[in-house]
Parts: sequence; structure tokens; C-alpha cells
Amino acid sequence: MAKAKKQSVTVGGTADDTEAAFYEALQCGDIEKLMACWADEDEISCVHPGGPRLIGMGAIRAAFDTLFSNGCIRAWPEGLHKIESLASSVHNLRERIEVLTEDGPRMAYVVATNVYHKTAQGWRMVAHHASAASVQEMQDAVSTPQLLH
Repeated sequence: MAKAKKQSVTVGGTADDTEAAFYEALQCGDIEKLMACWADEDEISCVHPGGPRLIGMGAIRAAFDTLFSNGCIRAWPEGLHKIESLASSVHNLRERIEVLTEDGPRMAYVVATNVYHKTAQGWRMVAHHASAASVQEMQDAVSTPQLLH
């Protein structure tokens, strides 16, 4: 059954569609929808801020199950920068995450890189790497190209 759900998320779509489904699944706390975004490969990897490197579907699912045991993850992707080719897409972005504190909800910031491969089942995530960032670090540092004329 999970295979059918996995295909329905990605077949005929784009890497952007898979990314949108990933963040929607985080916001809904839907482990099946979230795992459907991942490639069914032994080599997939995930790093949560301050956490160890997770390799493989089982380790990644267990980590998200633990995160979802506290409820959904209210994360919004912003400032997407993409590098695309015919069979892969690398998305670097900022995540704005709502965190509940003793003083009420606060925003936390994360810089993330999501890597997608085009598989026979459609576009699937093969890596997610997220690092904590401060508000000051959320500003993009962009180099300006040198003029040749």
C-alpha cells in the first residue's frame, strides 16, 4: 500500500511537486505522505539540525516518527535556489519553523539542501540536510559577477 501512495505523490510531477508534498507532509504530520517523497534506495540520507547522519529508509522513517510523536512540524520553505539537470535537482532553501516555547510560538530558522533524482517512479528525494541558523544568518550572501566590459 505504501508503494501505491509513493507513486501517486511523484509520478508525472516535478522535483518542485515532490518538495511541496514533503513540506505539506511535515505540516500535517503525515508519515506515509512524507516517506512517499523519498526514493526507495538504501543510500538515501538525512541530517536534522544537530543530529547524526541517517542512512536508509528505516533510519529516516524512525527519526521522522519520533519528530511527529510531538505533533506536526510547522515548516515553510523560503528563498529557494535550484540547480537542475535532466535527472537531478538540488534545492537549497531556508526553512522558517514555528517552535512552541514556554512564552508561546517562536520562529526558528534552518538552512536546508534537498536533493531529488528522477526515478522510474518519478521525482524522489535522495537527501535532506538541514542546519540551524540564526536570523542574521538567514540573509543570503550573494557575490556579484565581475563585469567583463
